[in-house]
Amino acid sequence: MMHVGYYDKNIGDGIYEIHLNYFVAALNPKDAKIKTQSFAEFKEKSMHIDGIKEISFVDGYEVLLKESSETHNGEIIQYDDAKEL
Repeated sequence: MMHVGYYDKNIGDGIYEIHLNYFVAALNPKDAKIKTQSFAEFKEKSMHIDGIKEISFVDGYEVLLKESSETHNGEIIQYDDAKEL
């Protein structure tokens, strides 16, 4: 997980740092950094990397990535729908 920050002059006159998290599949932190820095949005907003967290285990489960030719962005549950869960 790449924790990135940037300043947006349209929000609070640019004095507040905005943060985002990108999830990147990479062999190592340096590879993740290079991939993140290549994103168009990263470049356009002059982002910087505040931190990198390797995610290998979540709530007692090991995270394993398997390469696939399929593309699936996953389900998005909007705010109102999430309240009903």
